[in-house]
Amino acid sequence: MAASSSAAAAARACGVHQPVAAASPARAPARVPVGACASSEAAAAAPLRHSIKHLRGKRRVFFLDVNPLCYEGSHPSLASFARWVELFFSRVALRDPVVAVLDGEEGNEYRRRLMPSYKAHRRRGDSWQCNVPVVKVNGYEADDVVATLTDQVLQKGFRVVIGSPDKDFKQLISEDVQIVMPVPEFGRWSFYTLKHYFAQYKCDPTADLSLRKVLHGDEVDGVPGIQHLAPGFGRKTAMKLLKKHGSLENLLNAAKIRTVGKDYAQDALTKYADYLRKNYEVLSLRRDADVKLADEWLSERDTCNDSIALSSFLSKLNEDKKLDSRWRRRCTASKIS
Repeated sequence: MAASSSAAAAARACGVHQPVAAASPARAPARVPVGACASSEAAAAAPLRHSIKHLRGKRRVFFLDVNPLCYEGSHPSLASFARWVELFFSRVALRDPVVAVLDGEEGNEYRRRLMPSYKAHRRRGDSWQCNVPVVKVNGYEADDVVATLTDQVLQKGFRVVIGSPDKDFKQLISEDVQIVMPVPEFGRWSFYTLKHYFAQYKCDPTADLSLRKVLHGDEVDGVPGIQHLAPGFGRKTAMKLLKKHGSLENLLNAAKIRTVGKDYAQDALTKYADYLRKNYEVLSLRRDADVKLADEWLSERDTCNDSIALSSFLSKLNEDKKLDSRWRRRCTASKIS
């Protein structure tokens, strides 16, 4: 089924709230400095030293990154959307407030201007609507809107949980920001916290862009890393240098004055410095989206319509499947005759 028809069916079947659209021209991103990797276990453990009581005392606000859930692999899928949304509301968010976020019109044009290959392989799709408030800001991608609203929610004293398979959100991980990701092989959502991040990377999340994204790129988003240009520059080298110099900018400055150490590393960093800075700009989540947090988005969610909305959606999905099956049979019959 085409992406546009799938999205339209979803909107008709379970659209209750209209998107909150805020049209604004794309602006230069607010630059967020890249922090240092943790240099010791003590430094890495420091951000985790908070009490369970502290976390339980703060209410959660969920952001649902809708667009990736509308696909199964690279193909639009209403069934995938229905499955993950049902599990999200019934097993994860429950009565906590949820805000669904969509990509705005021309949301990735800013990054496309910086790097034409950025998401060039992805198909354009229409908007989806859910049985929750939906936010869509023209000129911004959904993850930029989530990053902007996350800062505003934290200022209100809430915790944030981001529902998305997009690993770019790992740069937002903190004591009060978690990710919950769909895990297809187990058919459930799984929480990813600051503790998981340290266990996986042994590094501060603020270094995520410098290490995993900028130096190694992001094939999913069509952003090649330095290893494609300088094959000898691997992950171990990048980790060692970032731990020593603390940030991408410090590392590039050190390479400029020939104090990095190994000649091949200095040569690669000097030659591709502008390229790496552009990578950082492309892959940084922007926090300047023209959107303001509404107080009603923080209210406990009314779940009384969940079953009705889901049933309506599934009914529409079954109707579409039947129509699609009839159309395929007719096409096959006409070819045979």
